Amino acid sequence: MLYSFEELRRKEVIDVNTGERLGYIDDVELSVSEGKAEKLVIYGNSRLFGFLGKEDDIIIRCSDIRVVGREVVLVERQEGIVHKKAPKEF
Repeated sequence: MLYSFEELRRKEVIDVNTGERLGYIDDVELSVSEGKAEKLVIYGNSRLFGFLGKEDDIIIRCSDIRVVGREVVLVERQEGIVHKKAPKEF
């Protein structure tokens, strides 16, 4: 099934192993050479209004997605592993 980025942004991501609500999809990483989406990105929350920085972003591989429902995306991550976004290289 095909989804637009706008449709995905409205969906909450939940880990099926822990029941943890990870947040809402903020970004998508694409593989231009393969022409497909590779990862979903959930931006980390600000700490103390941004004065203390922010939490790490959560990266979810598309292969970890189990179900895309009307309002949520269920993912199955390896237990205890949080994928952190690597710094951008220019």
